Amino acid sequence: MHAFNFLLQVADPQGPPTMGWFVIFAALKVVVVFTIYITCVAYTTWLERKLAAFIQDRYGPNRVGWWGLLQVIADGVKNFMKEETMPGNVNRAMFLLAPALAFIPAFVTIAVVPFASPLPTPFGLVDMVIADLPVGYLFTLAISSLGVYGITLAGWSSNNKYALLGGLRASAQMISYEIAMGMSTIVVLLLAGNVHLTTIIEQQASQGWNVLLLTIAFFIFAIAGLAETNRVPFDLPESESELVGGYHTEYSSMKYSMFPIAEYANIITSSTLMVTLFFGGWDIPFTSWDNVPPWTVLKTALTMGMYVTKVFLFVFSFIWLRWTVPRFRYDQLMALGWKVLLPLALVYITAVASVLLGLDYAGVVRTSIAFKGAMMGMNVVFVVLVFWVLDRGRIVSPAYSRLERVGIDRLQKVATRGHLADRKGV
Repeated sequence: MHAFNFLLQVADPQGPPTMGWFVIFAALKVVVVFTIYITCVAYTTWLERKLAAFIQDRYGPNRVGWWGLLQVIADGVKNFMKEETMPGNVNRAMFLLAPALAFIPAFVTIAVVPFASPLPTPFGLVDMVIADLPVGYLFTLAISSLGVYGITLAGWSSNNKYALLGGLRASAQMISYEIAMGMSTIVVLLLAGNVHLTTIIEQQASQGWNVLLLTIAFFIFAIAGLAETNRVPFDLPESESELVGGYHTEYSSMKYSMFPIAEYANIITSSTLMVTLFFGGWDIPFTSWDNVPPWTVLKTALTMGMYVTKVFLFVFSFIWLRWTVPRFRYDQLMALGWKVLLPLALVYITAVASVLLGLDYAGVVRTSIAFKGAMMGMNVVFVVLVFWVLDRGRIVSPAYSRLERVGIDRLQKVATRGHLADRKGV
């Protein structure tokens, strides 16, 4: 009986819970959050099919359940019931392990992302994050990078040339864009002065959302996040028109399904990181009521609703892009990562660090109007330079060609002469 006395202790609702209740709340958060997360991942596939149908003037899933809402369950049962195949001469251990390696990192990353303001309970204040790590952002970078191992091993272990090419593309793509992604967030850490995700949210509540102060960093992070998820226009590892199905060509049944599940999980995880780092996390705009104690259940509910809304908008954007833009060529993919995003991130880090050093040296308080105005002014200058002066549709655009206009005109003249010669020959 004495072993359970620690559970009967009632703590201050605005203070931390006792160790016993902390363990219980941690277990509950793991079960609840991951149950909701896997459900959202499943229904993101339904959402994509519905949006794709709307864009293409079709109905989409509409036969299983009301408005096709049970189609996800039917597809899951179908995948479990399908025949498992094992091609000859595969590396059996790696072939079976690869889907799990692609699947697990996306689910582990979400554990350190805060999704609402603290919840007061009779047993203490409960943080709305599974694991409130002081190095939360570094944890997300480290774990999210592991997903590519599953894709690369799937391509290598399949003993299929198309799958191998898909795996190699995935590894090259990850190396090309992971660096730019990490570099783009250094300026966020400079502003926050911490790698704790909750501290980054609090910094945005007092200084303004980072997307307004660091638009170029958000632009780089969004493109790199899109590339990390292997979504259009960065779906070169699959590229059905070139590689049949890419790295999962030889997979079937539930082993195959784990790769799309990992992809949609990565979409949600990337969306949560963009919301947390650049859009204030669970912060409700135009008010400071939600960021200061005393914490209430109403604050927790409203901030959680705001967080979910922001994440949904980004998930919608991922789906919208897939059915709007074409796939990059492989040389464009690599050039964008190494020749555009990485140099831009390095220049941007230098500029932001210089401005912050100057403002701190001048004694400007970081929560003051002067500080926000200076950062906003620098941001506007960079946005104009990058999107209007430097680019003008020649660098970032998927239609970019390495040929200058003179070279394109020369090729057109050669093609015209050849066409005229053919007509004369006829």
